[in-house]
Amino acid sequence: MIISQLNQLRNQFNPTRLKSTLKYTSKWSFLILSWIPVLMVFNEHVIYIGKIEGSSMRPTFNPSSTSFQDWVLLWKFGIKDHHNGLKHNDIVLFKSPENPNKILCKRIKALQGDIVVTRHPYPRETCVIPRNHLWVEGDNIHSIDSNNFGPISKGLVVGKATKIIWPWNRIGDIPNGGREVRLNKIKQI
Repeated sequence: MIISQLNQLRNQFNPTRLKSTLKYTSKWSFLILSWIPVLMVFNEHVIYIGKIEGSSMRPTFNPSSTSFQDWVLLWKFGIKDHHNGLKHNDIVLFKSPENPNKILCKRIKALQGDIVVTRHPYPRETCVIPRNHLWVEGDNIHSIDSNNFGPISKGLVVGKATKIIWPWNRIGDIPNGGREVRLNKIKQI
C-alpha cells in the first residue's frame, strides 16, 4: 500500500509538466510586469479617475451631503496646450497655491487677459488675469478659490474633469454653473 502511494506521488511529480508550468507562469508574469510601466504612464499623463470631496463645488458635485461622493473622469493629455486646452467653465483639479500637497477642484471663470470682477476677500474690485494664469472659483459661494489666493498658474493644473462616472444616477456630462466674473460679459447683461 505504501509503495502504491509512493508511485502515485512520483507520477504526480512530472518534471516535464513542472517545467512547462514554470515556463507558462514566467511568460505571463513577464507580460503583466512589462505592462505596469505603460499603465502608470497612461494614468499619470493621459486619463485618471478622481474622487471629488467636499462642498466647494456643490451643487455641481456632491449635491447632497448624505449621498455618495462623485467620481469623475479626469483628462490630462494636452490640457495646457494653448489652442485646444482649457476654456471658460471647464472644471479643473489643481495643486493648491497655498499648500502644494492639497488638490483643489474649481471651475475656470477667466483666462489670461480677461478682467475679472472679484469678491471679498480679494483686495481689489477687479483683476486682470496675467499670461498663463487662470481665475478659478467654486460653484458654492463659501468656496476657497481665486478670490482668496488670486489667479493661479496653468502649471498647477493636474487635469480637467470631463464626465461624472459615479454614482450611477449622476453619470454623464458635467453641468455648467457658477457666477459670471468677466467684466466684458457682465456689461452685456
